[in-house]
Amino acid sequence: MKKVIVVAVIVLMTGACASSDMRDDGSMTSASNAASMNIAEVAMSTGMHNTLVTALKSAGLASMLMESGSYTVFAPTDAAFAKLPAGTVEMLLKPENRDKLRSILQYHVVPGRVSAQQVSAMTSAKSASGQTLRISTMNNQVMIGNAHVVKADVAANNGVVHVIDTVLMPPGM
Repeated sequence: MKKVIVVAVIVLMTGACASSDMRDDGSMTSASNAASMNIAEVAMSTGMHNTLVTALKSAGLASMLMESGSYTVFAPTDAAFAKLPAGTVEMLLKPENRDKLRSILQYHVVPGRVSAQQVSAMTSAKSASGQTLRISTMNNQVMIGNAHVVKADVAANNGVVHVIDTVLMPPGM
């Protein structure tokens, strides 16, 4: 396992392919454009990670996604957050729940750049929250916990993003 760096970079990234990024309107931008942006900038530019960006700001973690480093983020889309039980996002955004929100967001981050090819060969990874993410492959589909990776290898200048279709909840939450 790689050394865990507590940088909650969760939630973010684009619906993108290895060679391009998909915007919310379905238009594509080149991968080189995404690779010149940090993870936070990529998340803010997609139109598909607004809830993630809001959560990062609420948890006081948005600036961390702009820092240099090397991170892998499993970024849930707005649709993934919408699948949570009614009122969950609103409850987590309250100031009194900041620590819980931080823990959830950090659970989506793994230190170091881990490509889709590397992830598919793993069975687990240590998250920035210190907890272990379960990884599996079924029918050539990579799963992080109960989330499917829907877009992989979105490059940023401080890491890589793999877009997922479900918000990951740390054990015990």
